[in-house]
Amino acid sequence: IAAVGALGTAAFGLVDTFKALPGGGISRAGFKFIRQTIVTLTPPDATIDAGGLSRESVLNTLTSHWINGADAASQINIAKSLIKLRLTPATAPGLAIATGVSAPVLTQVATSIADGTALTSQQSDAYGRFDLMLSTLLDQAYQRADQRYRNAAKLAAVPVSIALALVAAHVLGSSLPEAALLGLIATPVAPIAKDIATAVNTGAQALQTLKG
Repeated sequence: IAAVGALGTAAFGLVDTFKALPGGGISRAGFKFIRQTIVTLTPPDATIDAGGLSRESVLNTLTSHWINGADAASQINIAKSLIKLRLTPATAPGLAIATGVSAPVLTQVATSIADGTALTSQQSDAYGRFDLMLSTLLDQAYQRADQRYRNAAKLAAVPVSIALALVAAHVLGSSLPEAALLGLIATPVAPIAKDIATAVNTGAQALQTLKG
């Protein structure tokens, strides 16, 4: 059982190294769901798009975090912060449509934020709903993206696991059919993570918390 688990882990480790390929390789799998949501939540604004908060800049930042396997909650918080920074009177109507918030009120919120004035009770309620909808939409996108990545990683790990098992069987003089079967079995046994190093670090932190 330990050997099968090790084989599966080794296969996923090799699959994880595919991120070194141009564009991030297998690590980009699933990001299209995030991209679609971000495109919807970043309506155009000539002033913002000319600076460092352009839609393309936001997507590049989120792509980097996705490929590097940052914690999902952190990625969602970063995405939400970047979208909020793009909230202006010009983008408010588009964001209101995407989040189901009153466009006139959200425009007032954007104006008040830009002017540095306090929000009214109505504006605070609208901004709270806007924040909640952003979290919901982004969470849905990241959940779907993570599921797509997991499926793609499993699919890519199958031939890698079988190949490793066949090589080991050839070296040890074992049965090749049995080795191929073990390679198939090992794939679903191994843990799956966007970044194995991140997964190990997260597990170590959790263990330290429990010991503390």
